Amino acid sequence: MNDHRKGLLLTTIGGLSLSFDVPLVKLGQGEVWSVIALRSLVTFAAAMTLWLLLRLFSKNPPVLVPGKAGVIAGLCYGLSTMTFLGAVFHTATANVVFIVAFTPMFAALFGWLALKEVPSVSTVVTMGAMVAGVALIVSGGLEAGGLFGDVLALLTSALLAGAITIGRKSGRDMGFVPLVATILPALVGLSFVAQQGFSVAGPAWVIFDGAVMIPLAFWCLATGRRYLSGPEVAMFYLLETILAPIWVWMVFAEVPAPQALAGGAILVLALVVHAWWQTRLVHPRKNTAPQP
Repeated sequence: MNDHRKGLLLTTIGGLSLSFDVPLVKLGQGEVWSVIALRSLVTFAAAMTLWLLLRLFSKNPPVLVPGKAGVIAGLCYGLSTMTFLGAVFHTATANVVFIVAFTPMFAALFGWLALKEVPSVSTVVTMGAMVAGVALIVSGGLEAGGLFGDVLALLTSALLAGAITIGRKSGRDMGFVPLVATILPALVGLSFVAQQGFSVAGPAWVIFDGAVMIPLAFWCLATGRRYLSGPEVAMFYLLETILAPIWVWMVFAEVPAPQALAGGAILVLALVVHAWWQTRLVHPRKNTAPQP
């Protein structure tokens, strides 16, 4: 198997694994802080176990938190876990994943402000289309009473983009930071659980999500970046955007609102066209080579 096919396989597995995150959280049927505490604890435990194994069997184990930049990025990741799961409990699944799909555009904006990377014309056009899509989704949330959840999802997108920008600016390996950062939501969640009690009807679903699916998704997507270009990897993150609402619809009969579907269609189409265009720029020879 060549490197490109290996990258495609890894990112496909990662994107598919990530698409089951929201359905598994909902299957837990728990109170929001109990779910945050349980999911975050098991993800942190899985990350530490993997890191210890790498220390035992690898000559160059990765650094858990690379310096001050790692701490700040970890804070962003930790907060994003709480805002993401809070959004899951306060608005429709389609709204959450569609709005979080805005992360690449926030990253482009932050890269412009913090790294002086002037976005291309195609990125600016894509950003404009996605802003319109997000506005349409949020307007639906306002009508349906899910505005708070939509705002949390938008905040999640900004926090993730901030963490990505910090990682790029530092140039350090941040592979373990998102997983280790789950200790923050775990501790915050436990403080609430201590006051109001633990309430998760199906903890096995949440444990499976936090211990297996989330680490698997992050590892596959992070490893896939070694073999594929950035735009190609971004395409596979869209698997969660597209599939998560389908899984939730199949299991919970949760039908997305018309505004969410319309706004989500705009977001997905804009991202697909942008990623396709960026891939052409990355591999111009491959795309222009004559076909046999």
